[in-house]
Amino acid sequence: MTLSVSTGQAVDLRVQPVDEVLDRVGRSLQVRLLPETVVRKRRSVGARTVRDTWVRIERRLLDKIPDQGWNGTESAARLEGISQPEWHGCVVWRDTNDPAMWRADETAPLPAAPIGSAILSEAPELSDDWWEALNSSLDALAAQDTRRVATPDTETITQTLVTECIRSVFSGDFDTTIKQWVPAHADLNWANMTAPTFSLFDWEDWGSAPLGLDSASLWASSLAVPALADRVLHERRSDFESRDGKVMTLFACSKILGPYAHPEDPRLEPARRMAAQVIKELQAG
Repeated sequence: MTLSVSTGQAVDLRVQPVDEVLDRVGRSLQVRLLPETVVRKRRSVGARTVRDTWVRIERRLLDKIPDQGWNGTESAARLEGISQPEWHGCVVWRDTNDPAMWRADETAPLPAAPIGSAILSEAPELSDDWWEALNSSLDALAAQDTRRVATPDTETITQTLVTECIRSVFSGDFDTTIKQWVPAHADLNWANMTAPTFSLFDWEDWGSAPLGLDSASLWASSLAVPALADRVLHERRSDFESRDGKVMTLFACSKILGPYAHPEDPRLEPARRMAAQVIKELQAG
């Protein structure tokens, strides 16, 4: 590709020209992408095709591609009991100008529209059946086995990462050691799920993670809507009541309250309150 960026830089695909990329993907997958359906995000571009499928294209720097590879959507296709779009195929290539790779995955179309942005400011209308489908999929995911390691925000999750993130924001005599690691989506937010029909997509970063990561991530993205955050706490209470889930809640709070916190973020105060409560519970053992 001939994107005009300096070597090693992250590229914002919302502003960079992507016509060459779309053309290459169309030729490789032997399908025409519909230009009027293109959705551009910072790290990815998506579009519908003439054969009623969806293609998601992502550019990732080589140092953000772990040893396990970069095939999350492909490997998630074997997972059972999870509502997700069926995976059809992919194309991957090396950027000719930068230390980066491109990947395009073709899947079945989403069964409904994405619920919203990653962080919601208004409560969506979600039925009890929707919440049941969410719980069923997350529980089925956690019950499976994988050698993959989750890479939330493209960073491999480790005990060291969890501890450093929490300790960078919170002090106190409590243990951050994770006891149980289970398969997780690792990017669970309101932009990666559909309604009224539930479906979970964007599986690029899934893998083994501390129990409760997904639930805590969804809760954190709901904090600007208190009733929605409370519903997440209720629906995923088994995760939040577990010791690892409490650590993951603190981990999620540290992301909100850390050095990049925005002073007008409506999630700040509820995150502080929850963090104080969780720290007390962890200290009490």
